[in-house]
Amino acid sequence: MHDNPGAPVIELRKVSMAFAKPSGEPLPVLTDIDLAVHEGEILGLLGRSGSGKSTLLRVAAGLIHPSSGQALYHGTPLAGPAAGIAVVFQTYALYPWLTVLQNVELGLDALDLPLQEARKRAMAAIDLIGLDGFQSAYPRELSGGMRQRVGFARAVVSDPTLLLMDEPFSALDVLTAETLRTDFLDLWTESQLPIKAVLMVTHNIEEAVLMCDRILVLASNPGRIAAEIRVPLPQPRSRLDTEFRAIVDEIYSILTARMAEAIGAQSQVHGGLAQHLPDVSINRIGGFVETLTAPPYGGQAELPDFARALALEVNELFPIAAALHILEFAEVKEGAIKLTAAGRIYAQSGTEARKRLFKEHLLRFVPLVAHIRRVLEERADHEAPLERFELELQDHLNQNDADSTLRAAIGWGRYAELFSYSDARRRFTLGPV
Repeated sequence: MHDNPGAPVIELRKVSMAFAKPSGEPLPVLTDIDLAVHEGEILGLLGRSGSGKSTLLRVAAGLIHPSSGQALYHGTPLAGPAAGIAVVFQTYALYPWLTVLQNVELGLDALDLPLQEARKRAMAAIDLIGLDGFQSAYPRELSGGMRQRVGFARAVVSDPTLLLMDEPFSALDVLTAETLRTDFLDLWTESQLPIKAVLMVTHNIEEAVLMCDRILVLASNPGRIAAEIRVPLPQPRSRLDTEFRAIVDEIYSILTARMAEAIGAQSQVHGGLAQHLPDVSINRIGGFVETLTAPPYGGQAELPDFARALALEVNELFPIAAALHILEFAEVKEGAIKLTAAGRIYAQSGTEARKRLFKEHLLRFVPLVAHIRRVLEERADHEAPLERFELELQDHLNQNDADSTLRAAIGWGRYAELFSYSDARRRFTLGPV
């Protein structure tokens, strides 16, 4: 953190966002978001898929307008993209036919600078971000890490006050991401960047604790702030420090509590048919259960330790944990996961016994799959179009969650041989009893 945080650079006041359902009614995505990013701080937005992190960032960028509430930049309402706000995206978003220098110069287009001045500033940004010598290269000649550095250079070339980052390291391999994070933090702590404040979206808990001064944990459906966690650790930070681990563990506990709460709440909506199902394959479920059963875990583990041992990030770990919780093969509670008796039997069973147990739990605990099966049984031709269930889900879930829920239901139902599905015809067909 730069000294003490100063005045707010960006504020969101009572921001809510809703998109239209097929019926025309609003489907809430964000609700009553209040936050401020102050000069001298990096604020992290951390949450599971569906918590509205990226939507919130787009509101802060002035790229979309909230359904209600307002975004203020230096106290002035945002009416659209504003000078002084720059964005680094998850993907590289580079023009392949332009050189590194030309891609960086695009960040100055809105300033209408003389060519010589634009070239001078672009070269300075290229040097600052560690791209010196690559200004004439094309994106295809660069590694993923170098391409993302071009994205950073393009963002800082206009001397922005506020930098918005949407999972900027998630598309990179572990070592490259670590290098780029470290380089960025070095520039930030040494005040070599023009940026006064950073708002960063991430799904990586350790990344958030490594980089951020404050972390807002978002709950899902609709997205809302569930907790605020301060990280009072000096830079550079070490993952091995006791204080660092304690903050990571606290965040895991908050996220698991919210996950269990969300699963319980969704099971009450529309008779459980609107339960969001994580799109997790049978193989990943099986592998996870087998690993959790084996030594040293013996069927239960602290999620932070388990995630580190398996090199799983939150967006990989939590969907599997949620699937096991929904299927009642495991219980997720207070940052830990523990197999139920059925989960232990599943782990120790052979292929056919696993399939029978999975089918039983699927029909008992996943109402959508039982609903699809029942509709197919009741129809004379034992067929039904995908759209029949899409429209039903979209009244309660956003488009992405509805799509992933149906993909999960299709995969799980096929495995249990409850029905067949033709992607070419987009139709379900009754499978074996």
